[in-house]
Amino acid sequence: MEQILINLVAGALGGAGSGKALPQFDMGNIGNIIAGLVGGGVLGQIITAVWPSVAASMQSGNFDIGSIVTNVIGGGAGGAILQVIVGMIKNSMSK
Repeated sequence: MEQILINLVAGALGGAGSGKALPQFDMGNIGNIIAGLVGGGVLGQIITAVWPSVAASMQSGNFDIGSIVTNVIGGGAGGAILQVIVGMIKNSMSK
């Protein structure tokens, strides 16, 4: 459960940050955060599934700082990536 929360929070922050850093893809605060939440949740879960050592440490209860950092990076990156993709789609549809 902790990993999902970390992924979602990091994703929301990544989406909000990328929306402000790349104004051409900005969808407003709420849109950026929602896209970030979804992207962070999805990519964070994929990274955990692909990187077995992270999944193993979380399942065994040895949730260490490395696992947390991995989830933050995965969630943040996922949030930022999905926010930019959705922003690009939104921009192309409005033209």
